[in-house]
Amino acid sequence: MILDKIKIHVKAGDGGNGAVSFRREKYVSHGGPDGGDGGRGGNIVIRIDKSLSSLIDYKYKRIFKAGNGAKGGAKKLHGASAPDVILRVPQGTIIRDAESELIIADMTNADDLIICRGGNGGWGNVRFATPTRQAPRFAKSGIQGEEREIILELKMIADVGLIGLPNAGKSSLLNKISAARPKIASYKFTTLTPILGVVTHPKESSRTAVAADIPGLISGASEGAGLGFEFLRHIERCRLFIHVVDASGEDGDPLENLKTINNELRNYDSSLLERPQIIAANKCDILAEDTDTTQIEAYAAKNNCGFARISAETGEGCEELVGLMFDKLEKLPAIKIYEPEIDPCDNAADRDDRYIEITNVDGTYVVESEWLLRLMRDINFDEKESLMYFQRVLRTSGVIEALEEKGCKNGDTVSIYDFEFDFVS
Repeated sequence: MILDKIKIHVKAGDGGNGAVSFRREKYVSHGGPDGGDGGRGGNIVIRIDKSLSSLIDYKYKRIFKAGNGAKGGAKKLHGASAPDVILRVPQGTIIRDAESELIIADMTNADDLIICRGGNGGWGNVRFATPTRQAPRFAKSGIQGEEREIILELKMIADVGLIGLPNAGKSSLLNKISAARPKIASYKFTTLTPILGVVTHPKESSRTAVAADIPGLISGASEGAGLGFEFLRHIERCRLFIHVVDASGEDGDPLENLKTINNELRNYDSSLLERPQIIAANKCDILAEDTDTTQIEAYAAKNNCGFARISAETGEGCEELVGLMFDKLEKLPAIKIYEPEIDPCDNAADRDDRYIEITNVDGTYVVESEWLLRLMRDINFDEKESLMYFQRVLRTSGVIEALEEKGCKNGDTVSIYDFEFDFVS
């Protein structure tokens, strides 16, 4: 069976660390700092590949990680940036955030999507040199790459969806009106995967449309019965439905069969019943002499549907059906494109967020923040200039001001992870 929905884990690369280095060369008495910056981590990029029709490539591998940037080097050498990891998906794939299930992007006609951005490389110590701090012995660590879980959900791109009960003749019809060659047999559920076919206008070869044979719709499909539940998502984009019904009565009352499928559409998504339909009364070549299609025609007229008598076996009425199909498509809006519900970065860690949390625990003011934790990895607390730099960042970033707002006074103890000091305003 087709694999059309799967959850994967993606992780962009971390930025490389900046280097702490000093120029030491013969006859150069004042070399100074020359530590280079780290390289950028690789992005995770999603790209449309029109040659794909399934998400089968993600069945056995569901964790994708980009490489980390290289660390900086001496002589101001910049670390190498890691290459991006490209994830190829079929056209029509919806990208959802796994936690909220909101749509991030519709990969129908979209450009490449960077779903996780690689971290920037850290600065080398040459960046921290000033007239008063001429030999900085600290550098900046690389930023961590973004990480998240996403859902890939394939909704096929088709103008027309062929719907109906198993054995109604959908595959035979697709075989007759297009170059697609689905498997055709006399038993139910012959077709196990949605099949696409390109249909050409009978009188204008330049006009084409894509039709999809949607298998497995039966009573209860919208609740998981049979195969239909798995494939109902593939008709959501269709602009027009051709509702194929066995008019011969061999597979039950045609009117009841029509109502059964429409009921499943309603249960799955009530808006699907608002899509235009053409009812194709199939197998008219084997109708009994005392059997006609007037009741089906009346049902079509009552529900504002088009109607065609056809035989997918002999081709009778198929050209007229295709002509009616193109007439209706000409008046309908373009294929549905799903609008993003969240930005790709909304659920990823914001690497520049300056949010801090301060709590008073038994008289000690405990400060916590992701960016502070990253900053402290870069600080050498045994080195005076590095410690002075840390103090200046606390003041310019608003940490000192936030402590004062929480009631912290001179002499109170402040704890930032493993580093404790007496507060001085």
